[in-house]
Amino acid sequence: MPSIAERIQHFNSNRLPFYTRLKYRAMARDPFYFFRGTAHLFYEDLAGANTLPALPLSWVCGDLHLENFGSYKGDNRLVYFDLNDFDEATLAPATWELARMVTSIFVGLYTMGLGAPETNNMALLFLKSYALVLSKGRSRYIEPQTAKGIGKSFMLKAGERKQKDLVRERTIRKNGDIGLLIDNKRLFPIDDPSLTKKLAAFVDGWMVNIHHHRFQVIDAGFRIAGTGSLGVKRYLFLLERLHGERKYLLLDMKQAQPSCLQSHFPNQQPTWLSEAARVVGVQERMQNISPALLRPVLFNNESYVIKEMQPTADKINFATLENRFDDMEDVLENMALLTASAQLRSSGRQGSANADELMAFARDAAWVPSIIEYASQYANQVKADYNQYLAAYTAGYFEK
Repeated sequence: MPSIAERIQHFNSNRLPFYTRLKYRAMARDPFYFFRGTAHLFYEDLAGANTLPALPLSWVCGDLHLENFGSYKGDNRLVYFDLNDFDEATLAPATWELARMVTSIFVGLYTMGLGAPETNNMALLFLKSYALVLSKGRSRYIEPQTAKGIGKSFMLKAGERKQKDLVRERTIRKNGDIGLLIDNKRLFPIDDPSLTKKLAAFVDGWMVNIHHHRFQVIDAGFRIAGTGSLGVKRYLFLLERLHGERKYLLLDMKQAQPSCLQSHFPNQQPTWLSEAARVVGVQERMQNISPALLRPVLFNNESYVIKEMQPTADKINFATLENRFDDMEDVLENMALLTASAQLRSSGRQGSANADELMAFARDAAWVPSIIEYASQYANQVKADYNQYLAAYTAGYFEK
């Protein structure tokens, strides 16, 4: 059987080598970063274990974990807190999505130094809160007026952040001109000038058709964000409005690749026009309101998702809640509410279970102990896999 290092290298073999090395470096930080970057390992192992119910089928984001929730401004310019990463989105058993999330609770809280009793209680809290919301059959959402605790302060802070503040943070002025801040950490230069021109022309044309104001690209760079998607093509564009009051806009354009879950359920999937259409289509079904300018596009016969750039600080950093148990509980209850609501919101669509089936699943709750048991055991496997990975990484295996 292939080693952990071989499985990881094989999965990432079609990505850009330089940026994939950044992913490998991030994964070496601790077990939780490793877990975030290896969703493919999780689902390969879960499929092999065959220990969880394969029903009900639901639309899932596919990589649900503690840090894949965050606040953002929707296309109505209001602030929302919701699931926010749909690269792996697909039709799959709801239990698989829950197992990924609960494993992240175990791995994440273990990494923070919490003991087994506290971590187990947090995992149970998430599942019980999820089942309670799902059993009522009514999707809900979180907004600043109804949020509580740290979630409320988090959203209020996000609402105060203006687009001009984000532009100021990510740009630099030289000789009176404005351009993107190339720091070789969050943003790298695009080495091929001809590619930069093609990208700019493409986005300019797209903006003419999509936006009621005429914007033009004035700079572009290669963006670094997240963990699991590092190594895929991802660009950041700075655009300036040509007429009226001077205004700038930041756009993110990220390559979409097949979901690592799809190979496990090939017969259940609908036909999508592209991988980006899948990502956007499922995101629009599961979220209450989608981020501004969210669209699937094709560039150079490759599939990309475009959206207005959102500040990375608006994603929950769970490590900041260390030893703040009441805040942890509030956040986990919110995450459970959002997970159940997303599944209800997208129910009965192209093969997914309808609301009645999801409600019956929630009320049975016989699956809760099996998910807790599997997630707890798999968290131990993640630590063992991480140690193997770290040994291979330190030995230079991934520099080959």
